[in-house]
Amino acid sequence: MTIDEVVLLLKASQATGLTTLQEIILRSSWEGKTYTNIACEAHYGEERVRKIAAHLWQVMSDFCKEPINKSNFRQTVENHRLSKAHQQLIKEFNKVATAISLEFPSGPVSLNSRFYIPRPPIEEIAYAEIAKPGCLICIQAPKKMGKSSLILQLLARANNQGFRTVTLDFQQADKVIFTSLDKFLRWFCANVSRELQLEPKLNDYWDEDMGSKVSCSIYFQHYLLSALETPLVLVLNEVDWVFEYQEIAGELLPLVRSWYERAKGLEIWQKLRLILVYSTEILVPIKLTQSPFNIGLPIKLPPFTKEQVQDLALRHGLDWTNGKIESLMAMVGGYPYLARLAFYHLVGKGGLERDLEKLLQEAPTEAGIYHEYLKQYVLALRDESALQDAFHEVINATNYVKLEPVLAYKLQSMGLINLEGDRSTPACELYRLYFRQYLKTSEHFNNGCFNCEFRHG
Repeated sequence: MTIDEVVLLLKASQATGLTTLQEIILRSSWEGKTYTNIACEAHYGEERVRKIAAHLWQVMSDFCKEPINKSNFRQTVENHRLSKAHQQLIKEFNKVATAISLEFPSGPVSLNSRFYIPRPPIEEIAYAEIAKPGCLICIQAPKKMGKSSLILQLLARANNQGFRTVTLDFQQADKVIFTSLDKFLRWFCANVSRELQLEPKLNDYWDEDMGSKVSCSIYFQHYLLSALETPLVLVLNEVDWVFEYQEIAGELLPLVRSWYERAKGLEIWQKLRLILVYSTEILVPIKLTQSPFNIGLPIKLPPFTKEQVQDLALRHGLDWTNGKIESLMAMVGGYPYLARLAFYHLVGKGGLERDLEKLLQEAPTEAGIYHEYLKQYVLALRDESALQDAFHEVINATNYVKLEPVLAYKLQSMGLINLEGDRSTPACELYRLYFRQYLKTSEHFNNGCFNCEFRHG
């Protein structure tokens, strides 16, 4: 069986179907991710993830007629074929989904997916820019807006042109890496080296007397770039993760800008093509002349337009008329993930859940398809009282709200609000209705009742 067959089989056979979290656990376990990683990425407690996983392994054991656990899940299940009865069950359950190769919307949209929706002229502009020597592209958008999917498209184009590509995700660095600039830059250089399949030779180029930034630049110029015959596209993902460490960010950002400026005079630095990816506005005090975010090509990913949502619907086999696109967008706006999750559920059970009106009625409730996703925000806000109060003010306002810039930028990066100038409004009606229902008052939220509802719900 494949992982898609496993998911479909469980959806078809379980009276309660399969929750979003259960599907995440199955797919992540198939990929070899640990419970700790799954809990972190899904924003759930590890204990809860383990408990749900244990139930899934028992169900799978019953299907396979042999013990299944996380460590042998993929190896064992891949060796099992679906029985004729199971094949018929899935066929009846998911006729539409199998016909259009339905994909669960988790993570970036894969390169060969029919569900990647271009946002012209963004892709073409970025393709043209990445071909320029020494370029710098800054991609900003809230979470779940499609940054990672766009990056995959850019890297594929770069690989097709014969460029080398490296992606660094700052979320993967241990906290100890951020305790000093020297540790951080050595981690930085070592990771780029290994991604290029070059032996790290930090000690050959590092000089305490010259300092970490100069040593890092020398390492790039005289070792990494010199070893490459073709340009290097270096993606720095989740750059705003570094914003939490102001001393590191205050040194790294001017360093990146200096590399971009060196390319104007030194040919070897023209090999380096930089892409910075981040969710929020920079919160680190830094001079405009030192920031990399006001140079190069800035790209801000907007929500989908009505035409793009219509395109996504068609790719799911839904030729909608009579205002259905408008009804969906009135609830979720043009947020790619929210729209994809709606289409996934509408066609995911062979037509049994094509009732858009019912889906939208349930959307801001615990019975809705977004409940598991929205609970992630509950956990994210739980320990941030200032963010809680700010968001509470926004969702209960009849007009826009002016928030402190730091709070506004954080809520915007989470995708919870739209920010135009200093005017904050809920990102979509779904968020307004959902959190109004459970976030009755800030006192109720702060005293833990809101968390308790979800913890035991």
